[in-house]
Amino acid sequence: MVVWCPDWPVVVGGLPGPVAVVEGGRVLACSQPARQAGVRRRMPVRQAQARCAGLQILARDRAAEARAFERVARVLEQVTPRLEVLRPGLVALPEDGPARYAGDRRALARRIGELLDQEAVTGCVGSAQTLFAAALAARRSVLVPGGATARFLEPHPVGVLGRPRLAELLVRLGVETLGAFAALPAGQVLGRFGSEGAAAQRVARGLELRPLDTRVPSRSLSAAEEFDPPADLMEPLVFAASRLAEQLHQQLAGAGAVCGQVEITARLVGGRELTRVWRHEGRLSTLALAERVRWQLQAWEQAGELGESGGAGDPLLEEGITELRLVPHQLGAATGRQGALWGQEGLEELERTAARLQARLGLGAVVRVRLTGGRGPGERVERVPFGDVVEPRPGGEGPWPGQLPGPHPTAVYPVMPGARLLDEAGFAVSVTGRSEVSAVPAVLHVQGRRALAVTGWSGPWTVDEAWWDPAQALRAARLLAVTDGGAWLLRLERAHWWVEAWYG
Repeated sequence: MVVWCPDWPVVVGGLPGPVAVVEGGRVLACSQPARQAGVRRRMPVRQAQARCAGLQILARDRAAEARAFERVARVLEQVTPRLEVLRPGLVALPEDGPARYAGDRRALARRIGELLDQEAVTGCVGSAQTLFAAALAARRSVLVPGGATARFLEPHPVGVLGRPRLAELLVRLGVETLGAFAALPAGQVLGRFGSEGAAAQRVARGLELRPLDTRVPSRSLSAAEEFDPPADLMEPLVFAASRLAEQLHQQLAGAGAVCGQVEITARLVGGRELTRVWRHEGRLSTLALAERVRWQLQAWEQAGELGESGGAGDPLLEEGITELRLVPHQLGAATGRQGALWGQEGLEELERTAARLQARLGLGAVVRVRLTGGRGPGERVERVPFGDVVEPRPGGEGPWPGQLPGPHPTAVYPVMPGARLLDEAGFAVSVTGRSEVSAVPAVLHVQGRRALAVTGWSGPWTVDEAWWDPAQALRAARLLAVTDGGAWLLRLERAHWWVEAWYG
């Protein structure tokens, strides 16, 4: 059984009216008023703002989502103590035992709904024979009868498998639904799509990705650290979480195994234990797992499980922690991981160094750069926390009407230097209302550089973006000026020229 809290990132934001939570320049979740205005998930922010003029934009806060969801998880523990957090806003629980205790599965679903109503949380409950099918059923608030899971999955599009490249190829081959995919011969699917395709077909047929294993996991693969004296500050706990996540990954790699779940346990002074299970599926890096441990510790602290905090910077925990432990569950064979070009050891050393810095300075202190969508050169670069799991966005680099064509510039200025563009007579060059230059550019003065003779130019191209929002509106013109010192992408805004990028 799966419990889904719709639009959880929006709920955590707490703003009324049309709201969109964005990540990487695209809509991650939106409120019902925003959907009624035409806003959709994965939509570029500017397109969403064009459809809903009063749209309120919030940046995603993963840690806040995890901390707030701990309250929901603790409420659901009244039904069963064995919960599995798939992500903040989505939690799974075993159905058979709690359903027998409640009377039947429908009574269990009603009980869960009553508990969520008491906390003023909107939730949908779904049930099926597999976790994948139960998650889809939760979006429709459906309890799939026993033996009907495969039939329930049949009409769903192959895109729900969460494998964009596989889904795109299947659609091109004319296989558009899970039912059609499940009907293909398993041997041919394995030969054509490999192990990934075979696993996806198993899911489409209503089977678990791996057989269920209810045995108690071996403690030899767990990672634990004891604190003497007990840890009463959050900083050493977060640092220990990074070390334990690294140790757990090393032990699993040494055993040639991956785990489907990770159980996080904190033992407090007096022997009381706090436990929460997070889904892993072998996809979480060392840093991503450490970050989830940190979220869980902060969630327990916010819920008052660790006592009252004593300060704003590094909270002093009233009830210290004597042991922090990570235990892997649902072990399976590892299928391998592609090494780095310079060797896997170099990559692991990089991850360890980044983990230490992030443990001390915060998640956003170490970032990596990736290309994303946008029209201007500075809008195509997104900085994401190193080690964070970021879902790929199909078409993230396009199409973007009005986007500057390639090649990419050599340098993009985060702080644009000022410039002056003059004609042969020494008068300033401007752009008319008809998007034409007032005179032929002849000389370019860039702040901090010598005067450059303009040997060629292209444009101008007008820019009129977010006109409905005075705080984000941009009315400007771009022009590419070629000089003996390279090509310069200039922007004319409010009668002043600025340098956006340089082509060496």
